[in-house]
Amino acid sequence: MVAAVIGIAFFEGRRPETVPLVLTPSAASVPTVAEPTPTPGPLRVYVSGAVQHPDVYLLPPGSIVKDALLVAGGTITEADLVSINLAHAVADGEQVHVPRIGESPVRLPSVEPLVPEKVNVNSADLAALEALPGIGPELAQRILDYRQAHGSFARIEDLLDVPGIGPESWRRSGRKLRLTRSEL
Repeated sequence: MVAAVIGIAFFEGRRPETVPLVLTPSAASVPTVAEPTPTPGPLRVYVSGAVQHPDVYLLPPGSIVKDALLVAGGTITEADLVSINLAHAVADGEQVHVPRIGESPVRLPSVEPLVPEKVNVNSADLAALEALPGIGPELAQRILDYRQAHGSFARIEDLLDVPGIGPESWRRSGRKLRLTRSEL
């Protein structure tokens, strides 16, 4: 029994002392915080005609006619879906009219996306640039890429240095653009 007590005391004395573990994050593991981008607001779309519940609905950006019909409860059995484009992207303030079979399609005025009076080319996001006449998604991205690589535009005419922007797109969108003095 004495040998057992001596053995336990011997092994207990050889047990290493516990040391608290302290973790410190390295600079490489600290996540960077990206600047938030503006979230576009919902689209207001009036759904009328051969649908279950005609009304004005709020739809998320990027919605198509089919989405508008679904939020309106779907179509009624007399709906003429062949005469409308279910894949058409809807715009804010647009009316989607579903004719009944045999009804002449209603020609609605086309709705252009709402564009502010002037767009600041040095601070505009992708959506604001896309909405400009003659720009669209591809040129809008090129403008952002150019601005990222070269910094703010000093003159509106410097947009002609962006690949793909020529005299025609410049003519159509140039009068809708502006610069602010603080960005020069």
